Amino acid sequence: MIPKRVDERLIKTVPRFQQVLKTAKDRDVNETDTLSIIKDIFAEIFGYDKYMDLTSEYSVRGTFCDLAIKFDNKIEFLIEAKAIGIDLKDSHLRQALDYCANSGVQWAILTNGASWYIYKIKFEQPISADLICSFNLIDLDIKNEEIREKLYIVCKEGLAKDAREEFHEKFLTINRFLLGALICSDEIIFHIRRELRKVSGGVLASSEEILKVLSGEVLKRDVLEGDEAIKAQSRIKKYYSKIAKRTKETDDLNKIEKETEESDTPTPQDIQETTK
Repeated sequence: MIPKRVDERLIKTVPRFQQVLKTAKDRDVNETDTLSIIKDIFAEIFGYDKYMDLTSEYSVRGTFCDLAIKFDNKIEFLIEAKAIGIDLKDSHLRQALDYCANSGVQWAILTNGASWYIYKIKFEQPISADLICSFNLIDLDIKNEEIREKLYIVCKEGLAKDAREEFHEKFLTINRFLLGALICSDEIIFHIRRELRKVSGGVLASSEEILKVLSGEVLKRDVLEGDEAIKAQSRIKKYYSKIAKRTKETDDLNKIEKETEESDTPTPQDIQETTK
């Protein structure tokens, strides 16, 4: 939930900077002038203190990154900035990833003032990153609440509320790989079989037949193949394994309690012997 004052600030300041960025793009200003605008954007749109929270003096192995964002004396974002007329490419992202890899900073922003890309770094071999969200500051509709939620994860107030972490968790959950793995899981196919039987008036389809159609005709291949797909499938299997284990433990406990109750309940013979 975006705080009211932040929401009002976004609605008020974004249109003004849209005009500034349009003019800068028309003039094809250089990287230094673009970076000056980006600093103002961080101050006026995203709520940072330009002199206390922003620094161009953050050194990574003897090289200074374009801009770094500090919060509670900790670097929270590293920013790789290019001139507004430059199309952002993978090589630019690689620069940002290298800075993060060598400094241990988990979040990076790649921007030319107009286009913004926010990444969560994955410290693995080789280092990579999840593109959490992106937006074009010139073209976006600031009246759109979903757009403002994207902007909020960059805001200083959003850092204080862990908004970017929540947004990242949502990204990890609502994506084509996890949904594809979920749809093709045994548990969901079981429900599909049951519903197909109801809809068709009793026609039986095997799990194998349903899975073949889903994987071959309904879902795209890249949803079910590759490293990300395998990770999603593993996550689904682990989840249902935990559910199955928890259910078994509950059933075993209920069984033990029932047996204990039955053993504690006196039989008619016990009662008869007691009254003698």
